[in-house]
Amino acid sequence: MNPFLKAQKIGFLGAGNMAQAMIKGLIEGGIPVRNIYASNRSQGKLQKLVEIYSIQGASSNEELIDACDIIVLAIKPQDLLSALEPVTRAFDSTKIVISVAAGIPMRQLEKYISGGRLARVMPNTPSLIGKGVIGYLLNDEKDNALESTVEDLFAPLGKVIKVSDEDQFEAVTVSCSSGTGFVFEMMMYWQDWIEERGFSPEEARQMTIETFVGASALAAQAREGIEDLQARVTSKKGVTAAGLQSMRELEIERALRISFEKAAMRNKEMGREIK
Repeated sequence: MNPFLKAQKIGFLGAGNMAQAMIKGLIEGGIPVRNIYASNRSQGKLQKLVEIYSIQGASSNEELIDACDIIVLAIKPQDLLSALEPVTRAFDSTKIVISVAAGIPMRQLEKYISGGRLARVMPNTPSLIGKGVIGYLLNDEKDNALESTVEDLFAPLGKVIKVSDEDQFEAVTVSCSSGTGFVFEMMMYWQDWIEERGFSPEEARQMTIETFVGASALAAQAREGIEDLQARVTSKKGVTAAGLQSMRELEIERALRISFEKAAMRNKEMGREIK
């Protein structure tokens, strides 16, 4: 962990699952618990977080912003701007502000955080177990110190990827965050088919999970591209080839691409709906 980061006070507006995953990762990475703060609308949820991790609880968002050098906005997108409105003047050029809220573009955040150094970050659900893909966008492309801070903060959660604009940020949101849900949908089909062949739900679940985990692990370790790996398990006129031919005739790729585009459209709609 970067020595600079260890000396910073890091505050979380919101105490949900992503905040908890980040707090856990920071502590395991060597950030002192005395330097980690959180605030939350529900005091019961905040108190539970304080008890589990021995971090500092702030009685209000204002108190947290005043106390901290780095503020992570971990509030639900529909609640974020109303939470920021009363505290917008608390942000200045000494503050680093990181938003993990989906659907709220940089230009909108800048209206509420005019003085701070700002980053948008999109972790996906596997970040909760340190296997995530985390995309991030800076409001100042040349702010190398901010870039290092974001990289170090999110490294415990998985693979951190810098993007250059809102279009690429949306691509990470759809392919990796929403994409996790798309993969779960396919896993459900796998499991159902296996159960129909007489396996118990638990056996079908394990067979499905291990197939996806094994294929991913093989792709991660192999030097070949995914297309080459597929060719290695596909014999001409064999069982795999027959299944793949059917998938292509049914235009599975087209269906998935449409799903990606629908998700991207909804991401844009959310940005327009959140005022």
